Amino acid sequence: MTAVDRGKQDRVLDWGGFPGRWEITRSTADTDGELLEMRFEIETIPEEGPFVHTHPHAEERYEVVSGVLEVYMDGEWMEVTAGEEHTVPPGTAHTFRNTTPVEIINVHEPALQHEAFFRRFHELVTERGVSLPPEGFNDILLLAMLTTEHEEDIYAVSPPHWAFKVLTVLGRVLGYRLPD
Repeated sequence: MTAVDRGKQDRVLDWGGFPGRWEITRSTADTDGELLEMRFEIETIPEEGPFVHTHPHAEERYEVVSGVLEVYMDGEWMEVTAGEEHTVPPGTAHTFRNTTPVEIINVHEPALQHEAFFRRFHELVTERGVSLPPEGFNDILLLAMLTTEHEEDIYAVSPPHWAFKVLTVLGRVLGYRLPD
């Protein structure tokens, strides 16, 4: 494998199923921290989607390349179709889902530590066997710990962030450790 192949492989986060395949198209390093851009190929996301959250200090943008993405914001679900874009302002509670295959460009601006969060999240799923959506106590503890460590990047709304913090303390007491 050439250095170029290894570099491209390092940018692919293949989740082995849900939530699909993600490719970092513009990394934090590429943009000097200005933004993180990823291309998501997602078959389907469970009806409730990822937990409702905010990005306290970053804007998140979804550009739908193909399919339909449903975005939850301001208490409502809205459809974003191929060729459309939707922006979530910093500090706005949101999540997303889809019922058919969708391909999107996802941007977090500024990048902050979003790339590190997603890489650690990927490692929990692919190397530690954390299921999505989380099915067991171990999965819930590890995802709560990761979210709490990255609360400047992602902040839980539902379930509430304080519950994630309580679970993080419990995880640490029980000896749970996250990937570096």
